[in-house]
Amino acid sequence: MPNMTTTPIAQALHILAGDFPQRYMTVTIEAGQVQPAGAVLGEVTASEEYKLSASAAADGSEAPTVILWEDVDATDGAVDAEVLLCGDIRSSELTLGVGHTTATVRKALRPYSLFVR
Repeated sequence: MPNMTTTPIAQALHILAGDFPQRYMTVTIEAGQVQPAGAVLGEVTASEEYKLSASAAADGSEAPTVILWEDVDATDGAVDAEVLLCGDIRSSELTLGVGHTTATVRKALRPYSLFVR
């Protein structure tokens, strides 16, 4: 089970938009990606690794579930990284995958207590 923490890491405080409690977790980022803090990620069902959520994906990652909390370079292989599980988020700080808009990720992330402003 991934490690969950409640202490914010200073790397991406610019992403936060309010004082709703934040929760963080370490997940594995799929190989072959370079993503900035603020990337909207979905989980690949078969591998349980995360990648940038694209609406047309058919591997589970099409559903946004977390926000990347730190810059990640997984070019040479999968890496562990911190993600935000809940909190208030600035929409202007998000990196969206193909086919997603602020409105679509706002609606998708709300059940996870990630509130996009």
